[in-house]
Amino acid sequence: MLDDLLPLPASCTPVTGPGCRIDADTPIVAGVGALPEAELLAGLLAPVLGRPLRIVEAAEGVAIRLERHDRPAAPESYELRVAADGARLAAATGVGLGWAVQTLVQMLPPHAPAGAALAAVAIADQPRFPWRGAMLDPARYFLPVAEVLRFIDLLARHRMNRLHLHLTDDQGWRMEIRRHPRLTAVGAWRSETVSGHGSAKPQVFDGVPHGGFYSQDDCRRMVAYAAARHVTIVPEIDLPGHMQAAIAAYPWLGNDGLPCPVFTRWGVNPHILNAEERTLRFLEDVLTEVMEVFPSPWIHIGGDEAVKDEWKASPRIQERIRELGCGDEHGLQSHIICRMDRLLTAHGRRLLGWDEILEGGLSPNATVMSWRSFAGGIAAARQGHDVIMAVKSHTYFDYYQHPDRSCQRLSIGGMLTLETAYAFEPIPPELNADEAQHVLGGQCQLWGEYIADRSRLDEQAFPRLCATAETLWSPREARDWPGFQRRLAGHLQRLDALGVGHFRIPVARVG
Repeated sequence: MLDDLLPLPASCTPVTGPGCRIDADTPIVAGVGALPEAELLAGLLAPVLGRPLRIVEAAEGVAIRLERHDRPAAPESYELRVAADGARLAAATGVGLGWAVQTLVQMLPPHAPAGAALAAVAIADQPRFPWRGAMLDPARYFLPVAEVLRFIDLLARHRMNRLHLHLTDDQGWRMEIRRHPRLTAVGAWRSETVSGHGSAKPQVFDGVPHGGFYSQDDCRRMVAYAAARHVTIVPEIDLPGHMQAAIAAYPWLGNDGLPCPVFTRWGVNPHILNAEERTLRFLEDVLTEVMEVFPSPWIHIGGDEAVKDEWKASPRIQERIRELGCGDEHGLQSHIICRMDRLLTAHGRRLLGWDEILEGGLSPNATVMSWRSFAGGIAAARQGHDVIMAVKSHTYFDYYQHPDRSCQRLSIGGMLTLETAYAFEPIPPELNADEAQHVLGGQCQLWGEYIADRSRLDEQAFPRLCATAETLWSPREARDWPGFQRRLAGHLQRLDALGVGHFRIPVARVG
């Protein structure tokens, strides 16, 4: 089924000669260093062919052969050839071999218990960008571990390699921190949640307590599961704003020392951490435990929407600004960010933050995730910072996705159609060739205020995530909206077979 491969490979060429037939009796030959990917393939093909395929060291006749080669190659590149003797998957790395596995699975029908014919073909493929990600937000509505694992599988199916987990916010703290247990004992639970749209007046609440958190063992399980599928989990601890859940757990983190509840509403919150030495050490404790659990080279520290009114009104904060020589409130935020950067750098990690971390100055080691517009990413790249484009106009999948809102459930607002998602171009034309080298790629965001369960997650993510996957993987010159639409029609049958409740774009009425 070469007509619905998604993302589109860099090169996919039909070749002269017979193809082969794959069925449940076809063995998988695992070459040296290829056993993990062979096991992954056997698991992915089991529901397609009715049972797992045998994994062997050698075989005669038709087989699926996985090989690691030592030829120079891009880290995620792979080759896939189908001929009369079966399918041959080859790559220099396990990562590349993993992506070859995902492509081979797409070449079979969603269900083929009697087997399926594969046409002779030669695929030579590699991604355009090294960062191809999606963000999940369990801080607003807790997502059980099983749902995160399922989403990791769906990312890997689309050859996306980063899962950004937004683990903390005003409405909930979702990761166990053993040095500070009240973060989850108190901060992981809110008494109720606003009903309807967050901006509606008067506000109505559901009266239902909500919460949950991931133990450190849960996090390690998710990390291992993702790694086996060549997905890196990037954790986020949002600071110094978006911290009301932490302040609810430890009021001394706030600016007035008074108790407050975990936030039950949506929207930007005026509470912000203070800048006392005790608070900065608390943040270092948290990030140290995060690093102990998540091996990701990048640790996301947020930095967005940090409302500074409390700092402006606080005599103690103004004194602290003078003590530290920060100049003003933006300088104070920069001081906090740079201190966390020093901690992460000392542990061999890289700080990642939303584009507001540019305000007040930024250390050279930091990577910027630009969300408000392309301007933040442009400025960061020109300053020599690596950039991930997460621009809301093209990547915010909590937005409505069709002009007819009557066919969609309540969303935060905005409009981001499938075509707009497919038009996403991470490298702005304003950047020259050297500056463009700093753009690592992009990712889509699934902010969770209105995503309370699996069905809503599926509906908001798909099929727009399919579009983002192609914009980040396939060559720029291969971008073809009509061709993508044709391939997507077949690909959606795969999502249906996987039980993914994707949004179904309404068919325009005639007459």
